[in-house]
Amino acid sequence: MRRMLTVLVVVALLAAFGASAVLAKDWVKFLDSDKMLVDTSMYAKTPPWKIGFSNASISNSWRVFFARHVEYEASKHPEIAEFYVTDAQDNPTKQLADVEDLLAKGIDLLIISPATEAALNPAVEKAMEKGVPVVVVDRKVTTDAYVTFVESSNYQMGKIMAEWLVEKLGGKGNIVMLSGIAGAGPAEDRLKGAMDVFKNYPDIKILEQQYCDWSPVVGKQVMATLIQKYPQIDGVWADSALQGSGAIEALQEAGRPIPPITGEDMNRYLKMWKQLGFEGVAVSFPTWQGQVAVQKAIDILNGIPVPRYVDCPRVIITKENLDQFVRMDLPDEFFMDSRLPEEWLPKR
Repeated sequence: MRRMLTVLVVVALLAAFGASAVLAKDWVKFLDSDKMLVDTSMYAKTPPWKIGFSNASISNSWRVFFARHVEYEASKHPEIAEFYVTDAQDNPTKQLADVEDLLAKGIDLLIISPATEAALNPAVEKAMEKGVPVVVVDRKVTTDAYVTFVESSNYQMGKIMAEWLVEKLGGKGNIVMLSGIAGAGPAEDRLKGAMDVFKNYPDIKILEQQYCDWSPVVGKQVMATLIQKYPQIDGVWADSALQGSGAIEALQEAGRPIPPITGEDMNRYLKMWKQLGFEGVAVSFPTWQGQVAVQKAIDILNGIPVPRYVDCPRVIITKENLDQFVRMDLPDEFFMDSRLPEEWLPKR
């Protein structure tokens, strides 16, 4: 019965959003033949403005830092009269309803970080059809109904991690893969980037790939199970330091040596790396891309052309520059590639 009710709710929301959008619709006008720069003159409005931010969730520390960057940048612009923030709690059905509510408030622009890729297509399509420009950030949608997409390439992130692991293992060995949330754009793109590397190395054996919900707790549980199942694990590809740090805990508790393992700029992972001395690499997924999304939103409402795609540069942390980023005096949950001033850091 619960599943039936969920299906009915989703169907109702899709109907509300008019899910039968025309395929291959020209959602934006480009200023150049390469389709890299979007004309935003039709969205120019005299302030004050109302902007809505539909966030997938604040269910882990990365997302908390990301959301803080969005809100920090919005606070710097007095021309924003209202800045509405919603939290979908990683539930695409709730996020569809959140966007419907934001549109009902008469927002001038929508910033959205989608819970999953395809499920939010009707939401952004309805916004664009109503003349409300959309900035997609962090996670993608599978429709073209947006003005600009801001991220740091997840495909490249997964690829860089995989290339590092292959190099450390000399092109051969047994590995396990720990991904984020199934269906979420960053998780799927990072996985694809990694697989495009590993497929070129027949002596790299992928024992198993599991989704860990970007959770240290789930990462620890999954890794503990994999340790029992596989006596020899030569490397761990973790698409985030969240589950990666949990995997390290599981290895420690099992008395197993910590093999080369990938992560990102989460202070917990960096501290473990510094203290335990294992082979690691941290590839950042900048939390400050949320700040860039607001900056592009301001440009759009001012009628300033914006790139169709914005790729925020990442930081790669190796043992050579680890000491520049790890902070033993700061909380484990902090992400070190941050642009937040002290007063905007999440409460410790």
